[in-house]
Amino acid sequence: MLLFLNFGSMIDTVLATSAIPMALIGGIFALVLTGFPFSVSAAIGFVALFGISAMNGIIIIAYFNTLIEAGVERGAALTRACAVKMRPVAMTCIVACVGLLPAALSTGIGSQVQKPLAVVVVGGSFLAPFLILLVLPVLIDLLSRRTAPVGAPRRLPAPAE
Repeated sequence: MLLFLNFGSMIDTVLATSAIPMALIGGIFALVLTGFPFSVSAAIGFVALFGISAMNGIIIIAYFNTLIEAGVERGAALTRACAVKMRPVAMTCIVACVGLLPAALSTGIGSQVQKPLAVVVVGGSFLAPFLILLVLPVLIDLLSRRTAPVGAPRRLPAPAE
């Protein structure tokens, strides 16, 4: 509901949340690869991972919408949004991945509880930026109906927002 209030469009809301299944793939793959069963700890890791991936979807969609409202052509806006926001998307995932990597690799006391959470977040955060920057632009191009307002000046907003 908050995303809908932010974007004012159900399509943009769905596009922003479409980043969640992309991160889910990495989290499931990490659990399978390490042999951990799905547990409460892993479920909490998925919740954290969903928040990170939804934020990345919001970053891309919001900047794409800003470019469209500035009068930039759709294809150029999509390309520029992904190019300019690649660093923030990668950094959010890298920070989560690097921050929880020690917990994912730990073998000490208490690691049985924290390890599934960390493995899910590290695995999902490792794969998510690639999928978000490859699949989300295709989904935006297919589903978004947003067009520049009539008479909008053709200027590019500053990349740092």
